[in-house]
Amino acid sequence: MLGVVASVVAVAGCGASSNPNDPRPAAQLEVSASVNPSKIQISPDKFGAGVVNFTVANLSDSPVTFSVSGGQQKASTVQIQPGAPDYLKMNLKQGTYQASVGSSKIKPATIRVGPQRPSSQNQLLLP
Repeated sequence: MLGVVASVVAVAGCGASSNPNDPRPAAQLEVSASVNPSKIQISPDKFGAGVVNFTVANLSDSPVTFSVSGGQQKASTVQIQPGAPDYLKMNLKQGTYQASVGSSKIKPATIRVGPQRPSSQNQLLLP
């Protein structure tokens, strides 16, 4: 009797059509941002829409707050001390964005986001 119950439970959990196997979203993209005394550098500065992880290094001589804004989106880090890193995660849509630190001495950088990146479905060994 226990074997019959286990078989019914196992069959019921397999391949339910109410839970289709939707493709995974695109893999998260790692983008480097360095804040120098005169400008911000972003690498890469052109990529497809999706989740982006910014790693920000403050190479200037003063504390900064790194911000990315464009369209109706805006996000910022906490204040980053000189020589320290911080991180910012955003889900960017297609469009043009500006990375800035709120200082007129440090030139902002432009980020261009294209169409949605492809699904990471069936890609093995992603970090």
